Amino acid sequence: MSDKLLMIFVKNLIPGMVKTRLAEDIGIDKALDVYQELVHHTHKITKKIEVDKAVYYSEYVEIEDIWDNGDFKLTSQKGFKLGEKMSNAFDEAFDSYNKVIIIGSDCYDLSSKHIKLAFEMLEENDVVVGPAKDGGYYLLGMKEYLPQLFEDKKYSTDSVLNELLEEVEEMELSVYKLPTLNDIDTLADLKETGIDWENLGVDAEVDDEGEAY
Repeated sequence: MSDKLLMIFVKNLIPGMVKTRLAEDIGIDKALDVYQELVHHTHKITKKIEVDKAVYYSEYVEIEDIWDNGDFKLTSQKGFKLGEKMSNAFDEAFDSYNKVIIIGSDCYDLSSKHIKLAFEMLEENDVVVGPAKDGGYYLLGMKEYLPQLFEDKKYSTDSVLNELLEEVEEMELSVYKLPTLNDIDTLADLKETGIDWENLGVDAEVDDEGEAY
């Protein structure tokens, strides 16, 4: 067992429940295809990272999906709003781990190198954060449970990151900022990626382990 945990927040693949802002421009089905691509990307970049890993589903634990291969602990998010869900996940994780990082499944620019660097930087910093271009963050790591970082935060706004950094400064904690990356929430975000979204779902593709997705 590692002293490090990578927590991955994902949404269940329910049409109309994922990428709702994106769906306004490209439709519910295409938005679901894009989200499936993002989840596959997140799986690909995390599966070989040598730390303990847990997937937190938004609604219920999926059976026999790409995460259900023994490499990831499967559980569900606890709470109502996003801040509460993340806070609860960190609180529980620190019962068993000393360094904990959370990521979502919206960032196509995120790589294994970013996550490994985040764990390395936690050796000498209290907090590690990955800023997103929209004013939020795609990654957050810490060495102890800091519930203040989740209280009274306005998620899905462009002030989330600044509010967190102000909180960290007030607590006199050291913070390392990773490169700023692009979360995909809108069509403009999607167009900045290399995703051929118009052709997603046309034919089943095969990943590097020979599994269709």
